[in-house]
Amino acid sequence: MKGVEWATHPYPNCTTAVQPELARSASSVCYPASVDYLWTPWRYAYVSSTGKASECIFCHLQAMGDDEKALIVHHGQHNFIVLNAFPYTSGHVMVVPYQHVDRLTRLPADTLAEMTELSQRLEGILFEVYHPDGINLGMNIGKAAGAGVAGHIHMHVLPRWVADANFMSVVGETRVLPELLAETYARLKQKFG
Repeated sequence: MKGVEWATHPYPNCTTAVQPELARSASSVCYPASVDYLWTPWRYAYVSSTGKASECIFCHLQAMGDDEKALIVHHGQHNFIVLNAFPYTSGHVMVVPYQHVDRLTRLPADTLAEMTELSQRLEGILFEVYHPDGINLGMNIGKAAGAGVAGHIHMHVLPRWVADANFMSVVGETRVLPELLAETYARLKQKFG
């Protein structure tokens, strides 16, 4: 184009010409020929189902009648504890009320009290079983806040280690977990007897 200055692309194998002001944007980046691919087909189930579920996953898990298949490790009076099927780290669990509500303010006091008690118990169990450097505990209420299941609140409880967010997560958008879900299930289920 007349009057437009074009930059040399940083990767010699890339034939796409880019304007200097766009050279730093993600939409204009070509990758070197030596880039590696790590295929994670098991993630497709999560990626392809996000936002498409016709029913609440937590209500569905309760109705399954098979705790091991549903990954439910404990039933309380008002809440249950379930493994995150797409964990951030090994040991990532959620405390979920049986009642389908989308706001913390809508939970009865006894359900909220038990949710806190179970989270406290999980903190101790996760430190004992996984020896992490810390624990993340939290909720995302509403889709804009990052809730994957916005209609049914749940408390995430997960062990964390210094530098566990390495380049695979940041650059490769891939999680590397040292333990299979079946092993995590067995270890945590044992702690709840």
